Amino acid sequence: MTLHAGPTSQTFISQRLRLHYLDWGNRGKPPLVLVHGGRDHARSWDWVAEQLREDWHVVALDHRGHGDSDWVSDGNYSANDMVYDLAQLIHQLGVGPVTIVSHSMGGNVSLRYAGTFPDMVKKIVAIEGLGPSPKRQAEMRAVPYPQRLNEWIGKKRAASGRSPRKYDSIEAAFARMIEENSYLTEEQARHLTVHGVNRNEDGTYSWKFDPHLNVWAVEDIADEFLYQTWAAISAPTLLLYGADSWASNPEGDGRLDHFANAEVIEFENAGHWLHHDQFDRFMATLRDFL
Repeated sequence: MTLHAGPTSQTFISQRLRLHYLDWGNRGKPPLVLVHGGRDHARSWDWVAEQLREDWHVVALDHRGHGDSDWVSDGNYSANDMVYDLAQLIHQLGVGPVTIVSHSMGGNVSLRYAGTFPDMVKKIVAIEGLGPSPKRQAEMRAVPYPQRLNEWIGKKRAASGRSPRKYDSIEAAFARMIEENSYLTEEQARHLTVHGVNRNEDGTYSWKFDPHLNVWAVEDIADEFLYQTWAAISAPTLLLYGADSWASNPEGDGRLDHFANAEVIEFENAGHWLHHDQFDRFMATLRDFL
């Protein structure tokens, strides 16, 4: 078995932020961009990248506020800014059209990119990437907007005084990772933890993501604008869902109707991180689609 070097670390500038991405080499092969979810990082795609690096030029982004990318100074993260970041990365790579594989928040961002630059996306996979279900949106909107804004200001104020949680050892951080996703194997959880923490000066460990990422904006763009963007995607689209996840399947909740060219596949015995939970099946599904 050939031993490969790992990916190289690269940076680019987007809206004055220094953002980080991993380049798995093989420039000249078809470009494949991996886009992670919230409070996650580019190294969570390592297993996928390892398997695809021979046939693709694989690049994995660290979103703003995540991994080894800069945090924003005001702690406000919007999907549209992240769409700009993804557009900037692809623009600077100078390749395209690209194929995108994305998860959760990264799926939300990538689908908007695909609808905004339809000619730049060849195919797109989004794992649970459509955001809150219509039912969840209705529940949130049942609370009057002024009250929600009031609560948001309270949460932001609290977040501003909160320093990232410190763990005495990498083992303690690892235990927290397992708690968050019980489907993970020990090897997966260890890898995600090692690459997901920074060591502090006092010897403790903290997660790399900005604590402000726990407080999302009160409202995103209007539903109709999101639906227009999804409808504008021309690339074949694969939407993947875990049967045991909290996320709502778009086939059942009506959101699939806004796509021109999308298919939904549900994974048994998988939660929100189905690409970790059912890795072999995920890779087989991915290869079939790509």
